Amino acid sequence: QAQLVESGGGLVQAGGSLRLSCATSARTFSTYVIGLFRQAPGWEREFVAAITTSGRTKYADSVKGRFTISRDNAKNTVYLQMNSLKPEDTAIYYCAVGRWQSLIPLQMHGYDTWGQGTQVTVSS
Repeated sequence: QAQLVESGGGLVQAGGSLRLSCATSARTFSTYVIGLFRQAPGWEREFVAAITTSGRTKYADSVKGRFTISRDNAKNTVYLQMNSLKPEDTAIYYCAVGRWQSLIPLQMHGYDTWGQGTQVTVSS
C-alpha cells in the first residue's frame, strides 16, 4: 500500500503563505494522481487540488489563483504553495493517492490512500 508523508502546516496570519509537502514512494509518485483535500471542523472533506504524473493540474474554485500544486520528480514529492491565505482556508489538509494515472477525481472515493493530515490555521 502506498505511503504518504505530509509536512508544512502551521499558523499564519491572513494574507500570508505556507507550503505543504507530500512525499511518497517513487512507484506511487510516477504512477498515480496525487491530490490534496481539506476538512474544517463541522464540514465535509473537500477537494483542493491535484496533479497528474504528466503535471496536469486541477483546482477547486475557492483556491484558484492563490494555490499552486507542483511536483518534484527527483524527490518524489508534491508541493502545495498556498498564498494570500484567508481564515476560511483553516482546515486539516490531507494528501491522497488517486486510483488512476491521468484522471483527476474530485471526490474522496477516487482516492484510496490518505496521509495523516497536517493542520493549517489562518488567523484574521
